[in-house]
Amino acid sequence: MFLIIGSGHLAVRLSQWCAERRRSILIGLADNLPLDGPLEGCEIMALPSPTLLNTLPLDAHKPTAVLLLDPEALADEDPVSAIQNRWSDIPILTTLPLEGDGVDLVSVDDVSFAAMQDRIRSWERKDGAGVVLHYLQSIPAQSKVAIFCHDNPDPDALGAGLAMYELVRSMNLVPELLHGGLIEHQQNRAMVGLLEIPVRRLILDWEVQDVLRDAAVIITVDFHRPGANNILPDDCVPHIVLDHHSVDEGVAADISLVRPEFSATSSLVASLLMSLNHPIDSRIATALAFGIRTDTLGFTRDFNPVDIRALSWLNAFIDKEMLRSIEEPPRSQETLESFAEALASRQLFESTLLAPLSSMPNRDSLAQIADFLLPTEGITTVVVFGPRRGKIILSARSTDESLHLGRLLSEKWSGGLSGGHKALAGGQIPFDVLLSTVPQDPEEAEKVAVKAMASELKLLFQTGVVE
Repeated sequence: MFLIIGSGHLAVRLSQWCAERRRSILIGLADNLPLDGPLEGCEIMALPSPTLLNTLPLDAHKPTAVLLLDPEALADEDPVSAIQNRWSDIPILTTLPLEGDGVDLVSVDDVSFAAMQDRIRSWERKDGAGVVLHYLQSIPAQSKVAIFCHDNPDPDALGAGLAMYELVRSMNLVPELLHGGLIEHQQNRAMVGLLEIPVRRLILDWEVQDVLRDAAVIITVDFHRPGANNILPDDCVPHIVLDHHSVDEGVAADISLVRPEFSATSSLVASLLMSLNHPIDSRIATALAFGIRTDTLGFTRDFNPVDIRALSWLNAFIDKEMLRSIEEPPRSQETLESFAEALASRQLFESTLLAPLSSMPNRDSLAQIADFLLPTEGITTVVVFGPRRGKIILSARSTDESLHLGRLLSEKWSGGLSGGHKALAGGQIPFDVLLSTVPQDPEEAEKVAVKAMASELKLLFQTGVVE
């Protein structure tokens, strides 16, 4: 039973809400209760004048909690003590500046501020969705729309990209989903294959220029800076940017929806679709859900209420069997070999574990290895790295609350070479950034670059200071 004591609109609204969950009783002064009739499921004790709590005709059942919103209906000098004397050890939730054991004080200012924040965010979501929709509606029918993912797109980029592809196509426009790099991770390949994601890889500069020339609209998903881990030229200005990564400087775009409060771009895109009341099928829902789950590591990594809201909406449409098939694809022999080398070459100092690889046939195995090593006893930070095509690729994970991985790495190697979130980050550092002289022999260059990266990382994580 919930016992609500108060005579104002807040007491009535909370009584209505509580009554939907379990038996509730509202106690208030009859003259001040703003009631037009009975409250469904809630007993009302409308008092003609303030009354002592002990004299009220309440049954012997102990309340689950007492919501003390306004004590004017009680004649007791100390309403908290009166409640505690009648029912010991029950929680008391109040908006009044009272003290006492078991009293849970809620600041009215905090409640109002949180409610206003939530309402403003709701307006922002609707406004952002409306701006994107109106922008696309202004484009002539059958115009081409180029949707770019970052290089080597992960499930978040692929899920958000697919959802935008289908939204654009539903508007009688011609979308194309594009990326640079490779899709190598087994889960990512399974996602593309099983969900039939029409993604196209661009390799050559002239291919990119042809796409940019023909496209009426350029959209980026899961990144906001052209030229940084993506195939777009540095001077490209997208029309629409959809991203959840935090930014330190302004984003050049006609429409910039960069929302760090989302833990995944798939959550942001799902929120846009919700605001637009856009029809969604199991294919899109499954793609977005997998994107959210991977970027939050199954909600064990940083996430926010907006991510839960997005996934809750998607949940009704998800193809559970398809999702399971994507999450559990067969692991390649190459990945197992990378795991074995990482375990053999690992270097531990304090609570940081470095795992260098001498070669990397599959760059996406880095993330799998990092996720596998992080739960090791005594380890708070893991960095897995190896050489690939003239660069050292690295993947970092951390549970250290005092450390912001993305900021630390981006300060060390700026210009879009590295960065990420507080607990999840990565980078691709060219050999000539690490080495004053790059050996001519490719194998020797890789060996020296890996050694140089190990030294740089050890110094960086031991001091936490960027030189």
